[in-house]
Parts: sequence; structure tokens; C-alpha cells
Amino acid sequence: MGNYFTTRFHHRLRDDVRGFAERHIKPRIPAMEAARSVQHELSRLIARQGWIGATIAREHGGMGAGHLAKTIIIEELSRVSGAMGAMAQASQLGVAKIVHFGSDAQKKTWLPAISSGDCLPTIAVTEPESGGHVLGMTASAVRDGDDYILNGRKVYVGNSHVGDLHGVVVRTGPGSKGLTAFLVESDRPGFSLGKQRETMGLHGFSFGELRFDNCRVPAANRLGEEGDGLSVAYSSSVLYGRANLTAVSLGIHQAILEETARFCAERERYGKPLSELPNIKLKLGQIQSRLMTARLAAYHAVHLLDQGESCDAELMNAKLVNVESALDSARNAMEIHAAAGLFTDRPIERYLRDAHHIFAPAGTSDVQLLRLAEVALGSAKGSWSERLSSLVRTEEEPQLADHLTQKHRTAVYH
Repeated sequence: MGNYFTTRFHHRLRDDVRGFAERHIKPRIPAMEAARSVQHELSRLIARQGWIGATIAREHGGMGAGHLAKTIIIEELSRVSGAMGAMAQASQLGVAKIVHFGSDAQKKTWLPAISSGDCLPTIAVTEPESGGHVLGMTASAVRDGDDYILNGRKVYVGNSHVGDLHGVVVRTGPGSKGLTAFLVESDRPGFSLGKQRETMGLHGFSFGELRFDNCRVPAANRLGEEGDGLSVAYSSSVLYGRANLTAVSLGIHQAILEETARFCAERERYGKPLSELPNIKLKLGQIQSRLMTARLAAYHAVHLLDQGESCDAELMNAKLVNVESALDSARNAMEIHAAAGLFTDRPIERYLRDAHHIFAPAGTSDVQLLRLAEVALGSAKGSWSERLSSLVRTEEEPQLADHLTQKHRTAVYH
């Protein structure tokens, strides 16, 4: 898996996350699939490793390791469990809004707690009626002295039922300048959760509804100024959301390859391993090729982000390539497994279900293609990676030991 993007730090980090996932997550998957319930305890255990703070500066207790490190963490968790990879990516997406728009006081208050795993953040933008049309949202905040009063609903919120701090974008006025973002603690009066609904895949991941009924939030919890909400939503989605979901797809894709190769080596047909049949080898070769191309696109995009280079288009393309190729490989894997892939004693059907969950968030494939067409035509509007370059650039080579306390080492290695 080595390439010129990664260093010894990244290889050690991969080993640590993979070891943790195999030891602490894999044994729980049968129960997670059977119960389809939110994994509160496991989510906290993952957060306590310090990995949610991958892109948080060391001065705030984070790893200061950058976006490639974040990709590797999500990828390795997703290789074992797409649900727990999704949990980590949603929390790290929740970090984005504070890193990009948080005041010094907000950063000092929340980033150390997130880095230590004591706080799981979310970001909440989508609404039942407007869907992906951000400007169509109707949830509102009205100023009342030193507070704002929030009303409305948000849906499809990653980590909805395990989150402690919700980054909520609501309407404070008309038009594109009328959106504002707030940090809302989960224990505030007037805040509640909708019932967790069962989903096709990602069992164990909470993906639900937030409700605000005259929820009073202090003005000090506002992210940026009134009218910055659209920027909070878009920058988080472009710079973190697309990269994070790319990493989930990448981890699932790796699992698809490994499981299918194992199946082909073990299963016999016509007196020899399935892997010796030419049509099977062709499909397996396709999966291998797709995975290599997808990883290159993913690592290249986040490497540019770590360097502070313009990379909005690369991030769009990475999400497009990874989601579509993982879905194609999942279908190939199901064809190779044939009837055996339809039973839940093998994980391949889980990989197919989980891969479908990554298609819509942060823009469907059609959305990515439309934005890439604008790049080709020279009509793309701005570049978040350029605007926020100083906030996303990784300044120095991280050291693995820096983010691991003795408690964390014990959790990882034992």
C-alpha cells in the first residue's frame, strides 16, 4: 500500500488503526448487524483513541496529522466496519466547522474535548423538504437579546444519536446571506432527537433527525457572523465531507477485494480453485485495478489539501471515483460469490449494502460530475481549498506517539 504520499508515520498509524479494528470492532459486528442499534460504547472507544482529532492542531490537543492521516484512519476502520468508519468520518466532518469558522474561545473550549474523545461533534444541514437544496432550508433562528431561539428539523445527520455538539445551519434571514451556523449542545432544553430509523446498511451508525422546539442558544455559540452559514456548510462538505466519504468507500473497497480473493482461493470448481477460472480472474483483476486507481485519486487529493494547494476538483473526483468503483467492485464480488454471497454468514452482502450509503452524502455522483464540468468549462465558482488554505495545511511532520496517552496505547495494543 506504500506510495510516495505516505511516510513511516502513516504506515505505523495504519497498523495501529487496523490492529484496533480487528481486535475491538470485528468481534462486535454480528451483534451490530443483528441489533441494528446505535453503538454508543464502541463509538466512544474509537473516539478515545484520539483519531477524531487527526486534523486538530496540537495546541488544542489534536494529532496535527493532517488529511492524509485522517483518510487512513477512516479507511482502516471502514475496512472492518463501514458503520464505524462512517462514525469517525461524521465526527471529523463535525470538526471542520470549528476549525474553519470557530472563534478562539470556541476552539479552546471544544477542540481539546473532541481530540480526547470526550465530545463527538456533528454537522446538520439537510432538511426533510429541501434535501440537498441548501438554500431551500426553513429551520430558523431568531435573535432574542443575548440568545437565539432555534426552531425546525434536520435529517440524515451523521452521529445524530451519539453526538454531543451539533453544528446546525439555519435561516436567520432571506436568500444566500440569510443562513447562519450555531453550535448546539445535545443537552439544551428544546433540543430532541427523532426516532432512529432502520436503514439498509451501516448498522451501528446513527443517521437520524434533530429537532429544535424553541431551543435557546447563546449568541456566543454562533459560528462566525450572521450570514456565514452557507460558507460553513459548503466548506465543510467540500474539504472534509468529500474526502471523508471517499475514505469510507476506499476501506469498504479494500474489504471487498480481500474477501473476494479469499473466497476464490478457498472455493473449488471443476477440481481446481475458483481463482484459476479465466472469467473469475478477469473480474478479480478489475477489482484490483479499480482499487489501486481509487486509492491513488484519494491520496492525491488529500495530499494536496495537506500541502495547502488548490484541490476542490481533485476532492470531487476522488469521491466520484471511489464511490462508483466500490459499487462496481461490490457487484463483481457478488457475481463471483453467486448464491453464497446472498447469505449473511459472509460479509460480502454487507459491503454491498454499506457501499450504497456513501453515494448521496456530500453530493451524488451527478453533482460531482456537474461541478467537474464547470471546472472543464472554466466556470467553477471559487475554491474552498484556496480560501481556507492556511486552516487546512499540515505544517509539520506528525509524530505518532504525540497523540497516544498510556490509556490509548492500552486500548490499541491490548
